[in-house]
Amino acid sequence: MKVALIQMCMQEDSTKNLIHAKDLIRKAAAQRAEIVCLPELFHTLYFPQEESSDAKKYAVTLDSEMLEELRKFSEQLKIILIIPFYEQNGTQQFNTAAVFDTGLLLGVYRKMHIPHDPLFYEKNYFTASEDGFITINTRLGKIGVLICFDQWYPEAARILALQGAEVIFYPTAIGWGLEEDILDEAQDAWEIVQRGHAIANNVFVCTVNRIGKEKEMLFWGRSFVSDPFGKILQRAGTRYEEIIIQDLDLSEVHRLRNSWGFLQNRRPEHYHRLTSTKENHKTDDAL
Repeated sequence: MKVALIQMCMQEDSTKNLIHAKDLIRKAAAQRAEIVCLPELFHTLYFPQEESSDAKKYAVTLDSEMLEELRKFSEQLKIILIIPFYEQNGTQQFNTAAVFDTGLLLGVYRKMHIPHDPLFYEKNYFTASEDGFITINTRLGKIGVLICFDQWYPEAARILALQGAEVIFYPTAIGWGLEEDILDEAQDAWEIVQRGHAIANNVFVCTVNRIGKEKEMLFWGRSFVSDPFGKILQRAGTRYEEIIIQDLDLSEVHRLRNSWGFLQNRRPEHYHRLTSTKENHKTDDAL
């Protein structure tokens, strides 16, 4: 499986973002990429950095002209295309990723974990999905897609691995306020936790971020591919647009899963607290 991660800048004009994304996708396909992933909300600026804004104008439906154009593009280039976008679904808006394979819609994932912090006011814009986590059978292997804040939750990656995912894609819009001074620590934590998911589940992790300054935020790039034992195969830089092209040997997933047995040796009968809905979970409850 040859994957391509499109680390790109966005601008105010959604049409220009689409044109630019198509150009980068075409370049990736010219390098024989078979699965191409765009960053989170690729067609807009990261509007949730503001507590309120007129963002609904950016939301599109699954049958929108934009998605249809990219569906045809995946068919034309004969690639699998992961498209993260702002979805209008009835009266609700979701942070969504659609997966097309040579023009066929294989699956739709809607973001499950929604942050609400300074500069990440996503609860003001997105409904948290109740659809659950899905794996997608492609002609090249079984993949899972999670979106940005999902990265911090080991449960999400574990569920996808238990459902057979060999590769997890994380389209992302992560950065830091221009006035903050802990950028290095934040970048390291963000990468390390995802490499931990790769190790704990013996799965390839492919993370693609946006890049550049948008109003009060600096998006730090550093898109990367980790192998199933946490080794970084490629990492983009922090300043420029890049296309990461990486071959993945999926036999490595099954070799490591068989040798380390992380999934086989689970004790789910003792994990009931993970699914408890009690609101009074506290660290000292377990002492």
